[in-house]
Amino acid sequence: MEDINKLREEFVRECKGISSLKQLNDLRIKYLGKKGLLTQRLKALSALPPAERPAAGKEINILKRYVEAEIKRLEGDLSTLESRKKVATGFIDITIPGKYIPAGSRHPINRVLDEIVDIFLFMGFTVEEGPEVEMDYYNFEALNIPRDHPARDMQDTFYVETDGERQSSSPVDKEGAESDVVLRTHTSPVQIRVMEKQKPPLRFIAPGKVYRCDSDVSHTPMFHQVEGLMVGEDITFANVKSVLKLFVQSLFSVDTPVRFRPSYFPFTEPSAEIDIGCVLCSGAGCRVCKGTGWIEVLGAGMVHPKVFEGVGYDTEKYTGFAFGMGVERLTMLKYGIDDIRLFYENDLRFLRQF
Repeated sequence: MEDINKLREEFVRECKGISSLKQLNDLRIKYLGKKGLLTQRLKALSALPPAERPAAGKEINILKRYVEAEIKRLEGDLSTLESRKKVATGFIDITIPGKYIPAGSRHPINRVLDEIVDIFLFMGFTVEEGPEVEMDYYNFEALNIPRDHPARDMQDTFYVETDGERQSSSPVDKEGAESDVVLRTHTSPVQIRVMEKQKPPLRFIAPGKVYRCDSDVSHTPMFHQVEGLMVGEDITFANVKSVLKLFVQSLFSVDTPVRFRPSYFPFTEPSAEIDIGCVLCSGAGCRVCKGTGWIEVLGAGMVHPKVFEGVGYDTEKYTGFAFGMGVERLTMLKYGIDDIRLFYENDLRFLRQF
């Protein structure tokens, strides 16, 4: 105890002579460093009789906390003092221009996504969101895509195993059991989650990130989609055409040609794909539209009765339509971009154009 008291008195005396941050750092090393006075005494506790160790250790730790707090206080005081000295003795030329900080800009995908949302908000739709790590039931089965359905082969899915590892391309884990957790392949699961909680009429869109095991000039493993749903009484395919034609012509131009082609989706019947006149060649035919003069931009259709039955909707009373679009694809068409990977390379030469 006498040794600890002497060490405390010595530290207090040395603190009074500190006048710079360098001296303070030397003092810190002397007491708290790997070979410091307090560190040595803590290591020496093992040489004491067992009955004396707790009391001695307690006193050393009390002194250590005191030293740390005092050094921190002195550091703040000395930093403030040195800053004031610099201001008092230094010359500040207030005519020198400040450092130029270039202004940032919104990413092209965010620009188009915001524009899409604004268009649908104008039409009376609301915005809903859901989890990106999704249950297989919501991502597939509730959308009329059971485990043995061939439509699952259309989407190369990231499956999540129960031990937290990620597995792609197969719904079967290492033990041979089917995985029930996926990274969502579309934002359609949000439609099921909303319908489970709300009764018709409904009119909303679900924007967000989705994931598929694919990567080339027109695909990335992560991309953005906007899905939409309208449910009510007397909803017909005429509503599909009017809403989506208004959307397309609002996003591009009122002169944009629009056509609907029969298609197939498990969760809608009838289904259609929506094409627009190629915005790059004005319908004359080019590499992007493969010489047809048309480019597919949307998928849509009347909601399949099995989907409504799964959420408890009366299929005799209610009808509805759903639609989905890829934001990256629309952005590429809107700005004439031919490689989707440019969006994610963070090349300032590319981003500064927006």
